[in-house]
Amino acid sequence: MLSVIKQLRWLLAIVAWLFVGQVFGHGMSEAEKQTIIEGGNLRYIWIGATHMLSGYDHLAFIFGIIFFLTRFKDIVKYITAFTLGHSITLIFATFNAVQVNYFLIDAIIALSVCYIAFSNLDGFKKYLNIKPPNMMATIFSLGLIHGLGLSTRLQQLPLSEDSLLMNIISFNVGIELGQIAALVVMLVLIAAFRKSHAFKSFSKAANTFLIIAGGYLFLVQMHGYDHVANAEAFISNAEPVHNVKQIKPTQQSDWKDLITITIPARGDKEYKLHLDKGATFEYAWKIEGAELFFDFHGEPKGDTTGYFKSFKKGTSRQESGSLTTLFEGTHGWYWKNTTQSPVVITLKTKGSYRLPDLNKAKQQADPLQTSIPTTHDSIDSL
Repeated sequence: MLSVIKQLRWLLAIVAWLFVGQVFGHGMSEAEKQTIIEGGNLRYIWIGATHMLSGYDHLAFIFGIIFFLTRFKDIVKYITAFTLGHSITLIFATFNAVQVNYFLIDAIIALSVCYIAFSNLDGFKKYLNIKPPNMMATIFSLGLIHGLGLSTRLQQLPLSEDSLLMNIISFNVGIELGQIAALVVMLVLIAAFRKSHAFKSFSKAANTFLIIAGGYLFLVQMHGYDHVANAEAFISNAEPVHNVKQIKPTQQSDWKDLITITIPARGDKEYKLHLDKGATFEYAWKIEGAELFFDFHGEPKGDTTGYFKSFKKGTSRQESGSLTTLFEGTHGWYWKNTTQSPVVITLKTKGSYRLPDLNKAKQQADPLQTSIPTTHDSIDSL
Protein backbone atom coordinates (compact mmCIF):
# COMPACT_ATOMS: atom_id res chain seq x y z
CA MET A 1 0.00 0.00 0.00
CA LEU A 2 2.88 2.33 0.78
CA SER A 3 4.29 1.79 -2.69
CA VAL A 4 0.90 2.76 -4.17
CA ILE A 5 0.78 5.94 -2.15
CA LYS A 6 4.33 6.84 -3.14
CA GLN A 7 3.55 6.34 -6.82
CA LEU A 8 0.37 8.38 -6.62
CA ARG A 9 1.39 10.91 -4.01
CA TRP A 10 1.26 13.88 -6.39
CA LEU A 11 -2.28 13.01 -7.51
CA LEU A 12 -3.42 12.51 -3.93
CA ALA A 13 -1.89 15.89 -3.11
CA ILE A 14 -4.05 17.48 -5.81
CA VAL A 15 -7.17 15.84 -4.39
CA ALA A 16 -6.24 16.93 -0.88
CA TRP A 17 -5.65 20.48 -2.13
CA LEU A 18 -9.20 20.61 -3.46
CA PHE A 19 -10.58 19.84 -0.01
CA VAL A 20 -8.15 21.52 2.33
CA GLY A 21 -6.51 24.35 0.41
CA GLN A 22 -9.82 25.50 -1.09
CA VAL A 23 -12.20 24.59 1.72
CA PHE A 24 -13.23 28.21 2.17
CA GLY A 25 -12.81 29.22 -1.47
CA HIS A 26 -16.35 28.41 -2.54
CA GLY A 27 -17.81 31.68 -1.28
CA MET A 28 -17.80 35.01 -3.10
CA SER A 29 -14.99 37.37 -2.13
CA GLU A 30 -15.51 41.12 -1.89
CA ALA A 31 -13.24 41.54 -4.93
CA GLU A 32 -15.47 39.22 -6.95
CA LYS A 33 -18.54 41.15 -5.84
CA GLN A 34 -17.03 44.45 -6.94
CA THR A 35 -16.00 42.94 -10.28
CA ILE A 36 -19.50 41.74 -10.96
CA ILE A 37 -21.02 45.08 -9.96
CA GLU A 38 -18.81 47.00 -12.36
CA GLY A 39 -18.75 44.50 -15.22
CA GLY A 40 -21.17 43.15 -17.79
CA ASN A 41 -22.10 39.65 -18.84
CA LEU A 42 -18.53 38.71 -19.82
CA ARG A 43 -17.46 39.27 -16.24
CA TYR A 44 -20.36 37.15 -15.04
CA ILE A 45 -18.98 34.38 -17.24
CA TRP A 46 -15.51 34.85 -15.75
CA ILE A 47 -16.79 34.82 -12.17
CA GLY A 48 -18.87 31.70 -12.91
CA ALA A 49 -15.85 29.87 -14.33
CA THR A 50 -13.51 30.77 -11.47
CA HIS A 51 -16.23 29.98 -8.94
CA MET A 52 -16.67 26.46 -10.32
CA LEU A 53 -12.92 25.87 -10.40
CA SER A 54 -12.72 26.74 -6.70
CA GLY A 55 -15.93 24.85 -5.83
CA TYR A 56 -14.32 21.83 -4.18
CA ASP A 57 -17.64 20.09 -3.47
CA HIS A 58 -18.89 20.33 -7.07
CA LEU A 59 -15.49 19.24 -8.41
CA ALA A 60 -15.36 16.27 -6.03
CA PHE A 61 -18.82 15.18 -7.17
CA ILE A 62 -17.79 15.37 -10.84
CA PHE A 63 -14.60 13.46 -10.01
CA GLY A 64 -16.75 10.71 -8.50
CA ILE A 65 -19.11 10.60 -11.50
CA ILE A 66 -16.40 10.02 -14.09
CA PHE A 67 -14.12 7.82 -12.02
CA PHE A 68 -15.07 4.51 -13.63
CA LEU A 69 -16.42 5.84 -16.94
CA THR A 70 -14.27 4.82 -19.91
CA ARG A 71 -16.46 5.51 -22.94
CA PHE A 72 -16.82 9.08 -24.18
CA LYS A 73 -20.53 8.46 -24.76
CA ASP A 74 -21.08 7.57 -21.11
CA ILE A 75 -19.09 10.55 -19.87
CA VAL A 76 -21.16 12.93 -22.00
CA LYS A 77 -24.41 11.27 -20.88
CA TYR A 78 -23.81 11.49 -17.14
CA ILE A 79 -22.17 14.92 -17.16
CA THR A 80 -25.08 16.22 -19.27
CA ALA A 81 -27.55 14.92 -16.68
CA PHE A 82 -25.63 16.72 -13.92
CA THR A 83 -25.38 19.90 -16.03
CA LEU A 84 -29.09 19.95 -16.82
CA GLY A 85 -29.94 19.43 -13.17
CA HIS A 86 -27.83 22.23 -11.74
CA SER A 87 -28.66 24.60 -14.63
CA ILE A 88 -32.42 24.25 -14.03
CA THR A 89 -32.29 25.14 -10.35
CA LEU A 90 -29.56 27.76 -10.77
CA ILE A 91 -31.65 29.72 -13.28
CA PHE A 92 -35.06 29.12 -11.70
CA ALA A 93 -34.07 29.77 -8.08
CA THR A 94 -32.03 32.89 -8.84
CA PHE A 95 -34.59 34.37 -11.22
CA ASN A 96 -37.38 33.84 -8.69
CA ALA A 97 -35.28 34.79 -5.62
CA VAL A 98 -35.71 31.32 -4.07
CA GLN A 99 -33.21 31.15 -1.23
CA VAL A 100 -32.05 28.21 0.85
CA ASN A 101 -29.74 28.39 3.85
CA TYR A 102 -26.28 28.05 2.33
CA PHE A 103 -24.95 25.96 5.22
CA LEU A 104 -27.79 23.47 4.84
CA ILE A 105 -27.54 23.17 1.05
CA ASP A 106 -23.75 22.78 1.23
CA ALA A 107 -24.21 20.05 3.85
CA ILE A 108 -26.48 18.16 1.44
CA ILE A 109 -23.96 18.66 -1.37
CA ALA A 110 -21.27 17.19 0.92
CA LEU A 111 -23.48 14.11 1.38
CA SER A 112 -23.82 13.83 -2.40
CA VAL A 113 -20.03 13.47 -2.56
CA CYS A 114 -20.24 10.66 -0.01
CA TYR A 115 -23.04 9.04 -2.02
CA ILE A 116 -21.22 8.95 -5.34
CA ALA A 117 -18.03 7.62 -3.73
CA PHE A 118 -20.00 4.96 -1.81
CA SER A 119 -21.61 3.91 -5.08
CA ASN A 120 -18.18 3.75 -6.78
CA LEU A 121 -17.06 1.33 -4.07
CA ASP A 122 -20.09 -0.85 -4.86
CA GLY A 123 -21.29 -0.19 -1.33
CA PHE A 124 -24.97 -0.82 -2.04
CA LYS A 125 -24.32 -4.46 -2.95
CA LYS A 126 -21.43 -5.14 -0.58
CA TYR A 127 -22.76 -3.53 2.59
CA LEU A 128 -26.51 -3.00 2.08
CA ASN A 129 -27.18 -6.01 -0.13
CA ILE A 130 -29.49 -3.98 -2.38
CA LYS A 131 -29.45 -2.90 -5.99
CA PRO A 132 -28.11 0.66 -6.38
CA PRO A 133 -30.61 3.33 -7.51
CA ASN A 134 -30.68 4.34 -11.15
CA MET A 135 -27.48 6.31 -11.58
CA MET A 136 -28.77 8.62 -14.31
CA ALA A 137 -31.81 9.69 -12.28
CA THR A 138 -29.69 10.04 -9.15
CA ILE A 139 -27.11 12.27 -10.82
CA PHE A 140 -29.84 14.47 -12.32
CA SER A 141 -31.54 14.80 -8.91
CA LEU A 142 -28.30 15.62 -7.14
CA GLY A 143 -27.57 18.12 -9.90
CA LEU A 144 -30.75 19.95 -8.93
CA ILE A 145 -29.39 20.25 -5.38
CA HIS A 146 -26.00 21.48 -6.59
CA GLY A 147 -27.83 24.11 -8.64
CA LEU A 148 -29.48 25.42 -5.48
CA GLY A 149 -26.04 25.76 -3.94
CA LEU A 150 -24.78 27.70 -6.95
CA SER A 151 -27.89 29.90 -6.88
CA THR A 152 -27.45 30.59 -3.18
CA ARG A 153 -23.91 31.82 -3.82
CA LEU A 154 -24.94 33.86 -6.87
CA GLN A 155 -27.69 35.59 -4.89
CA GLN A 156 -25.07 36.93 -2.49
CA LEU A 157 -24.24 39.36 -5.29
CA PRO A 158 -26.16 42.53 -6.16
CA LEU A 159 -27.84 41.39 -9.38
CA SER A 160 -29.20 43.76 -12.03
CA GLU A 161 -33.01 43.73 -12.09
CA ASP A 162 -33.04 45.03 -15.69
CA SER A 163 -30.88 42.25 -17.14
CA LEU A 164 -31.25 39.63 -14.43
CA LEU A 165 -31.91 36.67 -16.72
CA MET A 166 -28.88 37.41 -18.91
CA ASN A 167 -26.72 37.84 -15.82
CA ILE A 168 -27.82 34.43 -14.55
CA ILE A 169 -27.34 32.75 -17.92
CA SER A 170 -23.89 34.32 -18.30
CA PHE A 171 -22.90 33.10 -14.84
CA ASN A 172 -24.16 29.62 -15.74
CA VAL A 173 -22.17 29.64 -19.00
CA GLY A 174 -19.09 30.41 -16.92
CA ILE A 175 -19.95 27.55 -14.58
CA GLU A 176 -20.11 25.15 -17.53
CA LEU A 177 -16.83 26.42 -18.99
CA GLY A 178 -15.14 25.95 -15.62
CA GLN A 179 -16.67 22.50 -15.34
CA ILE A 180 -15.35 21.51 -18.78
CA ALA A 181 -11.85 22.74 -17.91
CA ALA A 182 -11.85 20.78 -14.64
CA LEU A 183 -13.31 17.74 -16.38
CA VAL A 184 -10.52 17.67 -18.96
CA VAL A 185 -7.86 17.75 -16.25
CA MET A 186 -9.58 15.00 -14.27
CA LEU A 187 -9.96 12.76 -17.31
CA VAL A 188 -6.29 13.16 -18.21
CA LEU A 189 -5.20 12.30 -14.66
CA ILE A 190 -7.48 9.29 -14.35
CA ALA A 191 -6.55 8.02 -17.83
CA ALA A 192 -2.88 8.25 -16.90
CA PHE A 193 -3.40 5.77 -14.09
CA ARG A 194 -6.22 3.63 -15.42
CA LYS A 195 -3.83 1.09 -17.03
CA SER A 196 -1.49 1.12 -14.06
CA HIS A 197 -1.33 -1.92 -11.79
CA ALA A 198 -1.91 0.47 -8.90
CA PHE A 199 -5.21 1.82 -10.24
CA LYS A 200 -7.38 -0.62 -8.28
CA SER A 201 -5.73 0.34 -4.99
CA PHE A 202 -5.81 3.98 -5.93
CA SER A 203 -9.52 3.91 -6.78
CA LYS A 204 -10.35 2.38 -3.42
CA ALA A 205 -8.19 4.87 -1.55
CA ALA A 206 -9.49 7.87 -3.52
CA ASN A 207 -13.18 7.02 -3.08
CA THR A 208 -12.67 6.21 0.59
CA PHE A 209 -11.05 9.61 0.95
CA LEU A 210 -14.03 11.24 -0.78
CA ILE A 211 -16.39 9.62 1.74
CA ILE A 212 -14.31 10.79 4.70
CA ALA A 213 -13.88 14.29 3.29
CA GLY A 214 -17.56 14.55 2.40
CA GLY A 215 -18.52 13.45 5.90
CA TYR A 216 -16.19 16.00 7.45
CA LEU A 217 -17.55 18.78 5.26
CA PHE A 218 -21.09 17.73 6.19
CA LEU A 219 -20.30 18.12 9.89
CA VAL A 220 -18.64 21.51 9.30
CA GLN A 221 -21.63 22.82 7.34
CA MET A 222 -24.16 21.49 9.86
CA HIS A 223 -22.22 23.18 12.64
CA GLY A 224 -22.53 26.46 10.73
CA TYR A 225 -26.22 25.82 10.09
CA ASP A 226 -26.79 25.17 13.79
CA HIS A 227 -25.27 28.55 14.61
CA VAL A 228 -27.62 30.29 12.16
CA ALA A 229 -30.79 28.31 12.91
CA ASN A 230 -30.32 28.58 16.67
CA ALA A 231 -28.69 31.97 16.90
CA GLU A 232 -30.21 32.73 20.28
CA ALA A 233 -28.66 29.61 21.79
CA PHE A 234 -25.19 30.75 20.78
CA ILE A 235 -25.59 34.29 22.06
CA SER A 236 -24.71 32.83 25.46
CA ASN A 237 -21.13 32.91 24.15
CA ALA A 238 -21.40 36.62 23.37
CA GLU A 239 -20.32 39.49 25.55
CA PRO A 240 -22.10 39.80 28.92
CA VAL A 241 -25.35 41.69 28.49
CA HIS A 242 -24.15 44.65 30.56
CA ASN A 243 -21.57 45.43 27.87
CA VAL A 244 -24.28 46.08 25.27
CA LYS A 245 -26.78 48.55 26.67
CA GLN A 246 -29.92 50.12 25.28
CA ILE A 247 -29.83 53.91 25.26
CA LYS A 248 -32.39 56.62 24.96
CA PRO A 249 -32.59 58.50 21.64
CA THR A 250 -29.82 61.08 21.36
CA GLN A 251 -30.23 64.47 19.74
CA GLN A 252 -28.79 64.52 16.22
CA SER A 253 -26.37 67.30 17.10
CA ASP A 254 -24.77 65.05 19.73
CA TRP A 255 -23.78 62.37 17.23
CA LYS A 256 -20.18 62.34 16.02
CA ASP A 257 -20.73 60.61 12.66
CA LEU A 258 -23.64 60.01 10.34
CA ILE A 259 -23.08 57.12 7.91
CA THR A 260 -25.35 56.18 5.01
CA ILE A 261 -25.05 52.53 3.91
CA THR A 262 -26.85 51.07 0.90
CA ILE A 263 -27.45 47.31 0.85
CA PRO A 264 -28.08 46.13 -2.73
CA ALA A 265 -31.08 44.01 -3.60
CA ARG A 266 -30.45 40.46 -2.42
CA GLY A 267 -27.02 41.56 -1.21
CA ASP A 268 -25.17 41.92 2.07
CA LYS A 269 -22.71 44.35 3.57
CA GLU A 270 -20.64 45.01 6.68
CA TYR A 271 -19.62 48.23 8.37
CA LYS A 272 -16.95 48.21 11.07
CA LEU A 273 -15.37 50.68 13.46
CA HIS A 274 -11.90 50.27 14.96
CA LEU A 275 -11.87 50.37 18.78
CA ASP A 276 -9.22 49.90 21.45
CA LYS A 277 -9.76 47.59 24.41
CA GLY A 278 -12.06 49.20 26.98
CA ALA A 279 -13.35 51.84 24.56
CA THR A 280 -17.03 52.78 24.60
CA PHE A 281 -19.23 53.99 21.78
CA GLU A 282 -22.93 54.61 21.22
CA TYR A 283 -24.89 53.85 18.09
CA ALA A 284 -28.32 54.05 16.50
CA TRP A 285 -29.29 52.81 13.07
CA LYS A 286 -32.55 52.85 11.19
CA ILE A 287 -33.78 51.34 7.93
CA GLU A 288 -36.28 52.90 5.58
CA GLY A 289 -38.04 49.83 4.23
CA ALA A 290 -38.09 46.14 5.04
CA GLU A 291 -36.57 44.57 8.12
CA LEU A 292 -33.10 43.11 7.65
CA PHE A 293 -31.19 40.36 9.40
CA PHE A 294 -28.25 41.84 11.32
CA ASP A 295 -25.33 40.57 13.37
CA PHE A 296 -23.62 43.05 15.69
CA HIS A 297 -20.18 41.55 16.34
CA GLY A 298 -16.48 42.16 16.93
CA GLU A 299 -13.26 40.71 15.55
CA PRO A 300 -9.98 40.83 17.55
CA LYS A 301 -7.08 42.70 16.00
CA GLY A 302 -4.54 40.46 14.29
CA ASP A 303 -6.74 37.36 14.30
CA THR A 304 -6.29 35.20 11.20
CA THR A 305 -8.62 32.30 12.11
CA GLY A 306 -11.88 34.00 11.13
CA TYR A 307 -13.01 34.15 14.79
CA PHE A 308 -15.63 36.74 15.74
CA LYS A 309 -17.85 37.30 18.77
CA SER A 310 -21.51 38.20 18.28
CA PHE A 311 -23.09 40.69 20.65
CA LYS A 312 -26.58 40.73 19.19
CA LYS A 313 -28.40 39.09 16.28
CA GLY A 314 -31.90 39.45 14.95
CA THR A 315 -34.18 40.96 12.35
CA SER A 316 -35.15 44.60 12.75
CA ARG A 317 -35.66 48.00 11.14
CA GLN A 318 -33.79 49.87 13.85
CA GLU A 319 -31.46 49.32 16.79
CA SER A 320 -29.66 51.51 19.29
CA GLY A 321 -27.33 50.93 22.21
CA SER A 322 -23.81 51.28 23.54
CA LEU A 323 -20.86 48.92 23.78
CA THR A 324 -17.77 48.78 25.97
CA THR A 325 -15.22 46.56 24.25
CA LEU A 326 -13.31 43.72 25.92
CA PHE A 327 -10.68 43.48 23.20
CA GLU A 328 -9.01 45.68 20.58
CA GLY A 329 -10.26 45.17 17.06
CA THR A 330 -13.08 45.98 14.64
CA HIS A 331 -16.65 46.16 15.90
CA GLY A 332 -19.74 46.66 13.78
CA TRP A 333 -22.61 45.16 11.85
CA TYR A 334 -23.37 42.68 9.13
CA TRP A 335 -26.68 43.19 7.28
CA LYS A 336 -28.36 40.80 4.84
CA ASN A 337 -30.97 42.10 2.39
CA THR A 338 -33.16 39.30 1.00
CA THR A 339 -35.58 41.65 -0.78
CA GLN A 340 -35.57 42.55 -4.46
CA SER A 341 -34.93 46.25 -3.79
CA PRO A 342 -31.96 48.17 -2.37
CA VAL A 343 -32.24 49.21 1.27
CA VAL A 344 -30.70 52.33 2.83
CA ILE A 345 -29.43 52.26 6.42
CA THR A 346 -28.75 55.44 8.37
CA LEU A 347 -26.15 54.79 11.09
CA LYS A 348 -25.30 57.33 13.80
CA THR A 349 -22.33 56.86 16.11
CA LYS A 350 -20.31 58.65 18.76
CA GLY A 351 -17.55 57.65 21.14
CA SER A 352 -13.92 56.51 21.12
CA TYR A 353 -13.34 54.80 17.77
CA ARG A 354 -11.65 55.17 14.41
CA LEU A 355 -13.57 55.02 11.16
CA PRO A 356 -12.59 52.56 8.38
CA ASP A 357 -9.42 53.24 6.41
CA LEU A 358 -11.33 55.08 3.68
CA ASN A 359 -11.77 57.94 6.11
CA LYS A 360 -8.43 57.60 7.89
CA ALA A 361 -6.95 60.61 6.10
CA LYS A 362 -9.82 62.81 7.26
CA GLN A 363 -9.50 61.50 10.81
CA GLN A 364 -5.77 62.18 10.92
CA ALA A 365 -6.21 65.67 9.49
CA ASP A 366 -8.67 66.66 12.21
CA PRO A 367 -8.86 63.88 14.83
CA LEU A 368 -10.74 65.99 17.38
CA GLN A 369 -13.49 67.21 15.08
CA THR A 370 -16.77 65.99 16.61
CA SER A 371 -19.18 68.89 16.31
CA ILE A 372 -19.95 68.38 12.62
CA PRO A 373 -21.41 64.97 11.69
CA THR A 374 -19.82 63.31 8.68
CA THR A 375 -21.83 61.51 6.01
CA HIS A 376 -20.27 58.65 4.07
CA ASP A 377 -21.25 56.68 1.01
CA SER A 378 -21.80 52.94 1.28
CA ILE A 379 -18.63 51.30 2.58
CA ASP A 380 -17.74 47.61 2.88
CA SER A 381 -15.79 46.48 5.93
CA LEU A 382 -12.06 46.70 5.50
